[in-house]
Amino acid sequence: MNYAQLLFPDFSLIICGYLVCRYTALNRTVWEQVESLVYYFLFPVLLFHSIVKSPLDLVAASSLISAGVLMGVAGIAMAYSLPWLPWLGKHINKRDHAASAQVAFRFNSFIGLALADRLAGAEGLQLIAVLIGVCVPLFNVAAVWPMTRHSQRGFARELLRNPLILATATGLVANVLGFVMPFWLEPTITRIGAASLALGLMAAGAGMQFGHLSQARTLAVSVLSIRHLLTPVVGLLLAKLFNLPLQQTTILLAFSALPTASSAYVLAARMGYNGGYVAGLVTLSTLLGVVSLSFALGMLGGLR
Repeated sequence: MNYAQLLFPDFSLIICGYLVCRYTALNRTVWEQVESLVYYFLFPVLLFHSIVKSPLDLVAASSLISAGVLMGVAGIAMAYSLPWLPWLGKHINKRDHAASAQVAFRFNSFIGLALADRLAGAEGLQLIAVLIGVCVPLFNVAAVWPMTRHSQRGFARELLRNPLILATATGLVANVLGFVMPFWLEPTITRIGAASLALGLMAAGAGMQFGHLSQARTLAVSVLSIRHLLTPVVGLLLAKLFNLPLQQTTILLAFSALPTASSAYVLAARMGYNGGYVAGLVTLSTLLGVVSLSFALGMLGGLR
């Protein structure tokens, strides 16, 4: 399968978002509002609907969840270890590392959901929605922890108010309780989900910035190598270790190679760090996603 061709529709929307933001009146101010709409309303509705619309066997998905969490922990450990590596640490500024470590393990949920839908349809959406719900709290904790010296925010309160976590938790509870979406509401919810994917991808493109990519190159290469090379390899090893079925392996490998979260630079800037540099890393990660996703999904051939 030509995975680059499969990825083209999603990444073409990212490019469209970048071009529209840079060369039309629909500038960054407009797209900040779009991001809020997607993050706080459209995207949570999609997550909730993806989880509740078909029965979920949590026992059958437990191996996938375990593999996803272990893969995330491995990415966090690799990112945190960079300043302490004897041959690398002396070239890394610890303050820049505190802000940039999150790039190595956080992920772009918009791209993940769009890709899961293309790869595996409704079942793929459901599986990646569960992975997102489980990993978002872990990754948010790991992203904020190195920067807490410069933040006075209530950490637990921020996690509990995260719309992605709330949507996933309520979706899982509703699924277990046997909730069924009313048939008359299905078309509306389906259209909201489609809108969230398209607008989310375009918003990711609108947020790309290239101005600071020349700073701290050793750190940039290190965190991006973890995100786009080492994590997919770990994902493949875990898929074999847990003997995941092909559908779950496909979702895990796609999840392993996603570009980093577009909100990483917002978090860094909000907590007093170099947001412009992290924005450059997010931009490069978004572009590298085409390569890493093709690489990760291409490894599926060896499992068949």
